[in-house]
Amino acid sequence: MGDTESKEVKKRILLVEDDPNFGIVLKDYLTLSNYDVTHATDGEMGLESFKAGKFDLCILDVMMPKMDGFTLAKEIKKIDSDISLFFLTAKTAKEDVLEGYKSGANDFLNKPFDTEVLLYKIKAILNNKSASEDKNKDKFEFTLGKFYFNSKLRHLRFGDNKDHIQLSPKEGKLLRMLVDYINDLMPREKALTEIWKNDGYFTSRSMDVYIAKLRKYLREDPNIEIINVHGEGFRLVEKK
Repeated sequence: MGDTESKEVKKRILLVEDDPNFGIVLKDYLTLSNYDVTHATDGEMGLESFKAGKFDLCILDVMMPKMDGFTLAKEIKKIDSDISLFFLTAKTAKEDVLEGYKSGANDFLNKPFDTEVLLYKIKAILNNKSASEDKNKDKFEFTLGKFYFNSKLRHLRFGDNKDHIQLSPKEGKLLRMLVDYINDLMPREKALTEIWKNDGYFTSRSMDVYIAKLRKYLREDPNIEIINVHGEGFRLVEKK
């Protein structure tokens, strides 16, 4: 029993903090609190670390060399729009706080801060995310305009038709991911990484072919559309 509990997967945190002493102390504190922490000391290194690994949460300093925290957050969100993140900042001006939330922040902590408060905020964010993911993961029946989509059986049916389109495994996964992001941006990199396990040129072109197939299936309902957001990804739009 004890061995099973000890193998529990730790949540992974990317900490991007350019003050080496503060960064090391904070990393050690989070590690002792049972998190797997990667520490990067500037924005560019932080982005490379995020591309190289899979993280549950990012903690970003705002004022950093090479790439500031707000810019880094926007780049990270392009790769994974679902990632949870918040900023560590000495800046308390209203415009900076607004800029942070526009960049995708879940929360802020102003320096200096209480490490117990930081830990509480981390737990709250990760617990909320886990609950949301678990709830969404169990759902497999969806209504898209006049379409019925069963992601488990990979059935797509229009209106009251008895016949359905049998989607291929990749078509089914791609439509399921688009549904998760309905009316929002599905990042190209996320789809390529999770479905194709590769974000190279040829897999990118392959995904475009699958998007074209899904568009063909969905064209019977003019209120359902897959829009290409150039260089960013795709949006499955359901017009009301």
